[in-house]
Amino acid sequence: MTFFLQLAITGLALGMMYALIAIGFVIIFKCSQAFNIAQGHFVMLGGYLGYTFLAVLHLPVWLSIIAVIAVAVVAGGVIERLALRPLVGQPVLAVIMMTIALAGVLEGIAILLWGGEYKTYHDVLPAITLNLGAISIPPESLIGLIVSTIVVTLLMLMFRYTKIGLAMRATAEDEQVTRGAGIRATMVYALAWIIAAVVGVVGGVLLGGVSGVSIAMSEIGLKALAVVILGGLDSIGGAIFAGLMLGIMENLAAGYLDPLMPSGGGLAGVFPFIVMILVLMIKPHGLFGLKRIERV
Repeated sequence: MTFFLQLAITGLALGMMYALIAIGFVIIFKCSQAFNIAQGHFVMLGGYLGYTFLAVLHLPVWLSIIAVIAVAVVAGGVIERLALRPLVGQPVLAVIMMTIALAGVLEGIAILLWGGEYKTYHDVLPAITLNLGAISIPPESLIGLIVSTIVVTLLMLMFRYTKIGLAMRATAEDEQVTRGAGIRATMVYALAWIIAAVVGVVGGVLLGGVSGVSIAMSEIGLKALAVVILGGLDSIGGAIFAGLMLGIMENLAAGYLDPLMPSGGGLAGVFPFIVMILVLMIKPHGLFGLKRIERV
């Protein structure tokens, strides 16, 4: 039982980080009905920025998070203004193709600045460990759980109780009506991309502290996409629930199922996608997504 609880709690921390990254997918989809293929590359960029601020510049964790967020705000705003705003009103496929091109550009920047090499910064994180009886939460997972929970909570409060959040929800529901009400859709789109960049890079800093950083880290975007599809494409709450569920299941699969595999592992990496497929066979719109009915 102790081993099970250990895996479940560390999986909870991993799932909260998945949920944080998945929120970036949901926000962009709600505003443009397009998938942001570059979300995983924001995560990779955040990991390398975390390495730079924590291991190279030796900044405190809290200051590093602020610096990463500042870079993400600027990057998200510039990307939206130069690359995405000219595509407003264009087919969704054009936006998706632009995000694919953006993913290639971000990967090229990472290779140019950091050589695309594997980097770690475990030893520079605060050595805080939470012990719950016989269960111990390592520092990297604990910091990831705390920071991701704070960021997700602030985002939920913003969407629920602020005028900016109301404008974003209204634009996602019906852009034409919100334009008539005087809400600038371009402002909402810019804010959506800034938030997507921020949650991506913050998630990258946290995940980088757990597993290190490399170019392959961008593949985390596929897991976040699985989280979004499982929870519901237009549901932020669904992304949080699905992220927690998949994080716990992935850890349990790594602890109990991987040792049974002939190769000694590998199932945990694909387990989220197996769960996603099984759920979508029953509920194609996800656990909490809206079931849209079109009359012909």
